[in-house]
Amino acid sequence: MSDHPEIDPAEYRRVLGHFPTGVTVVTAHDGDGPVGMAIGSFASVSLDPPLVAFFAGKQSGTWARIDKADHFCVNVLGDDQLELCSTMASRAEDKFEGVSWMAAPSGSPVLPDVIATIDCKTDAIHDGGDHWIVVGRVLHLATHREAGPMVFFKGGYGSFAPND
Repeated sequence: MSDHPEIDPAEYRRVLGHFPTGVTVVTAHDGDGPVGMAIGSFASVSLDPPLVAFFAGKQSGTWARIDKADHFCVNVLGDDQLELCSTMASRAEDKFEGVSWMAAPSGSPVLPDVIATIDCKTDAIHDGGDHWIVVGRVLHLATHREAGPMVFFKGGYGSFAPND
């Protein structure tokens, strides 16, 4: 008998869907060109040293390319960037077709009109079940514009407005 209770995956997803998350796109530039993936599991880890983390599915081909790059950039999406999010969440062969970008100091793509970017060097990768826990050491960070963040909640995208 397992010491872990049996959790129904559909119920797990439904319940955790009640926790809103911000939406980011993690980008990198490997030897074959720019690569990016939409991520809703991003967090600040440490101020000293400055570390962030995101969770990448072990089966993701996009993650395999980002992993080879050794650097990545977290692009924080605005609530008006659903089309860009959908492109980066797709399984398209070239997610950057028609997407302009500029290079972060590491060479990773900074996407157009994002709210903020966090440019990192991969610091550690830990096993997290069916995902990798990717820890990045922050090398450079910047805000680019004022806008509401894109939020993922209960299976859909929306926005957030703070109480003033």
